[in-house]
Amino acid sequence: MNTPGAERPFENRVVLVTGASRGIGQAAALAFAAQGAALAVHYRSNGSGAIATVGAIEKAGGSALPVRADLCDLKDSENLIETVENKLGPIHVLVNNAGLSLRRTFLDTTPQEFDELLGINLRGPYFLSQMAARHMTARKQGCILFISSILARLAIPQRSAYCAAKGALESLTRALAIDLLPYHIRVNAIAPGLVRTDMLLDSFEDAAEEARVRGYVPSGRFGEPEELARVITFLASDAASYINGALIPVDSALGILEAGPPLNPPPHSANSAGTPATA
Repeated sequence: MNTPGAERPFENRVVLVTGASRGIGQAAALAFAAQGAALAVHYRSNGSGAIATVGAIEKAGGSALPVRADLCDLKDSENLIETVENKLGPIHVLVNNAGLSLRRTFLDTTPQEFDELLGINLRGPYFLSQMAARHMTARKQGCILFISSILARLAIPQRSAYCAAKGALESLTRALAIDLLPYHIRVNAIAPGLVRTDMLLDSFEDAAEEARVRGYVPSGRFGEPEELARVITFLASDAASYINGALIPVDSALGILEAGPPLNPPPHSANSAGTPATA
C-alpha cells in the first residue's frame, strides 16, 4: 500500500541546492522539484545553466528561483539565505554541492589556490550551513547535506588541497550532526566516486585518459548525476529520519577496491568466452 504523499515527499518544502547550474547539483534540483519541493537554484558564474535548471523545473510544473552568490563572500551567503527565505519561504533542506577542483602538485600549490579551494569547498559550506541552521533551529526542523568525494578517503596525484578540503568536510558532517541534534536538524554527507560531470570530463587530457580512468571503476562505467540525486533526495526525506551524521559512498565500490591494476574485464561484463562484452 502506498503511503499518502509518498510520491511527493517534499510538497510545501523549500530546498536550496548550491552549484545547481550543472552536474550533480542540477540533477538534485530537478529531482527535488519532481517530488514537490520549491527550489532555490544557486549559482556563482554559470547564470545560463541556472536559468536552464529553473526552466526545466517550471516546464515540469514546479517552482524554482535562480539566486546568485559567491559563497566565499559571507555577505553574499547571508543575502542568499535571506532572499530564499523571503521569496520562497523557510528553508527545509540545504544541499551544499558547490565545489571547486584543483589539479596541482603539492610542491606547486600556491597559498592563493589553497585559500580559494578551501573557501569554496569548506569555508563556504561551513558558514552557509551556519546561517541556514540559525533559521532552522527556531523551527526545530531541517536537513543539511554535504557533497564530499571519494578523495576524502583515497588519494591520487596532484589533488592534495582537494583531498584535504573534502576530508575536513566529512569531519564537519559528524560534528554538526551532534551539535544540531537538539534542534532536530539532521546532517549527512554523500561521497561520490567518478561521476559523469563537466568537472570530471574536463579533467581528462584526452579520450585515452578518460578510458583508462573509467577502467578503474569496478562496474566499468562512470556514475550518472541522476544516480547521485536519488541518494540525495532520500537522505533529505522523512524516510531517512533515523540517519544522522552518516557518510554514504556512491562510487560503485571503487572506494573499497584493493589497490592494484584495474579490473579488466570487470567480472559482470565478461562473456562465456572470457572476453569483454561490448555494449
